[in-house]
Amino acid sequence: MQTTTHPLLPATPGMSCHLTSHRFGPADAPKKIYIQAALHADEIPGMLVAVVLMDRLRELEAAGALRAAVTLVPVANPAGLAQTVLGSPVGRFDLGSGQNFNRGFPMLYEPIAAAVEGSLGSDGAHNVQVIRRAMADALRASVPANPMASLQQTLMLLAHDADVVLDLHCSRESPMHIYTGEAIWAEVEPLARYLGAKASLLALDAGGQSFDEAFSYTWYQLQQRFGARFPIPHGSLATTVEHRGQRDVSWQLAEQDAAAILNYLTHAGAIAGTAPPLPPLPHPATPLAGSEYVAAPVSGIVVFRAEPGAAVQAGQVLFDIVDPVSGSRTPVATSTAGVFFMGRDIRFARHGDPLARVAGNAPARSGYLLSA
Repeated sequence: MQTTTHPLLPATPGMSCHLTSHRFGPADAPKKIYIQAALHADEIPGMLVAVVLMDRLRELEAAGALRAAVTLVPVANPAGLAQTVLGSPVGRFDLGSGQNFNRGFPMLYEPIAAAVEGSLGSDGAHNVQVIRRAMADALRASVPANPMASLQQTLMLLAHDADVVLDLHCSRESPMHIYTGEAIWAEVEPLARYLGAKASLLALDAGGQSFDEAFSYTWYQLQQRFGARFPIPHGSLATTVEHRGQRDVSWQLAEQDAAAILNYLTHAGAIAGTAPPLPPLPHPATPLAGSEYVAAPVSGIVVFRAEPGAAVQAGQVLFDIVDPVSGSRTPVATSTAGVFFMGRDIRFARHGDPLARVAGNAPARSGYLLSA
């Protein structure tokens, strides 16, 4: 294992901040894997999965079983991890700017397309390398304007040349689920199977410039522009993995999820050996545009009437909201049939607060498809 420290732009004089990455496997391997955890720094389950992966990758490296170079960033947002307000961690948003740490990543299609216009040819592998060099050049040409931009640039440079990019997150109260690109679903589906994902949400462009889409959607755009003339493989199988809910932190779950990720990498040829047979997919993939976001119609105590992870029907009541002053009860139903894949973790809601998400089969929304 080779450990590297990557300095980040400090927020104030006298302060310093850095990322730590661990690299495993042969440096000259033809394939690269990139895994990071806790970009939303208050989402801890993926961080523990990364700790388990660190141990397993050391063992695989010592046994000579890694056929790919693997870069692991167990704490992808050290600045966010340090943020607390009155004792409560606040790692989803930068407290200085209000920006979501997983939004607004550089979308580099235009500078990359301009740079590679005269350099692509008939060899798909060659074209992948040309595009990756152009992406690295575009990233390095940018001077970070603030600590957030410094973090984004550093993470993207670490991941830009990886064949597989896994961004480990979690939700509020939730079963295992993933977000990935519609164009790369066939190659990501085995990961969903090994993880036991109860929902797999697909989009080409969800509108938020998230870390995974900074890669997957950029490659899709390049394929659309050049694919009729030059072969361009999927250069980045980038996926956001939601390791259940924020309280789902245990060695048992972390071991289970790390094993699933390693089974997927074995299946993909990055680890020597034979991967276990693919398990059934718990639920078919659905468009992210088909997900219903259920909001609180009134304020009050939130009482669950359905369990996250359950299949629900249109019109089914998911919650009661109870007014603690009058005692009145307001049932809250979904209008979508599908999987109830995220529930509110705080048991009180104000009018308009998010309560749930349900993965439906048919697109029903357009434009910006993500939550705040």
